Amino acid sequence: MAFLLSDRIAAFIKLGQQLASLTEEEKSTLFYQAQQQNSWFTFSSLAQAIEGLQVMLLEEDLNRWISTYDNKEPARPREIGIMMAGNIPAVGFHDLLCVLLTGHRACVKLSSLDIVLMQWLINQLTSLEPRFSQRVVVEEMLKQKEAYIATGSDNSARYFTYYFGKYPHLIRSNRTSVAVLSKHTSDEDLQKLGEDVFSYFGLGCRNVSKVFCSEESQLQRLLEIFSRFQEVASHHKYFNNYEYNKSIFLVNGTPHLDNGFLLLHQSKELVSPIGVLYYELFEEEEKLKEELKRLESTIQCIIADASFSLPGVIPFGKSQFPQVWDYADRVDTIAFLLGLERK
Repeated sequence: MAFLLSDRIAAFIKLGQQLASLTEEEKSTLFYQAQQQNSWFTFSSLAQAIEGLQVMLLEEDLNRWISTYDNKEPARPREIGIMMAGNIPAVGFHDLLCVLLTGHRACVKLSSLDIVLMQWLINQLTSLEPRFSQRVVVEEMLKQKEAYIATGSDNSARYFTYYFGKYPHLIRSNRTSVAVLSKHTSDEDLQKLGEDVFSYFGLGCRNVSKVFCSEESQLQRLLEIFSRFQEVASHHKYFNNYEYNKSIFLVNGTPHLDNGFLLLHQSKELVSPIGVLYYELFEEEEKLKEELKRLESTIQCIIADASFSLPGVIPFGKSQFPQVWDYADRVDTIAFLLGLERK
């Protein structure tokens, strides 16, 4: 029996519905196992990741997304090697979704940091749609696949390019996200910004690691409002990072602001260490827009209020809930996979 696109979409819709119906006991068991493997994966982080997957797998959005592409059935399914990252829970799921919906075979190398949750998701998917068991295989070594999708750091991206460069490939490296605080930014916006900064302890590419401020007075206000996120200080790894960076600032006499669990430091850099949020002051909005356009190859998300008119700007508090068509590195994964027909 033909395994049609409509069947594949239906399976992912069912998976999203199943995630929404998980009992507290089921989540507790799964989350405990995932946290035992990776202590950065707290129960709240895992719950947020599951909620994000539910958003990604809404029936209306899946159908709307896929309907924008032509020739969605490959003449010959290819073996696609997927090297998954593990910085935040289930970060590699979207690549798996893209490969399977385009009719290819997913050969997955799971991150050692995210085996439990990703393997569980694969098991649930193949249980809901047994035909996927012939389309998904977890492997330790991804040798001689027909194409590759790999995600990692700048260093690992160079490694991936060296080994996979002769094959069709989509290789992603470090990115981060920034926020713009204008005179229109409200206290409510700043509270929501805390979600963009502290979710997953700042480990994801969609986490804000730098804010651009129109007024220096916004910084103290920011730290005061962020006090509601002080729970992150109870996580030993996060707090160790915070204390380490604080000690470096103090030893070197580096100017900074501190609210007891977050350090604000003025810098031209984009990617801040865990426990640190960089900031930069700006005067002219148009010049800032030009600068952000220049840096777009290293920025995943720009978070700002509606007054900051730049394509792709995300509202405060929404960075960790991407729609299914929001691609990592802004590179269309579906187009890449469909384009293999021409290679």
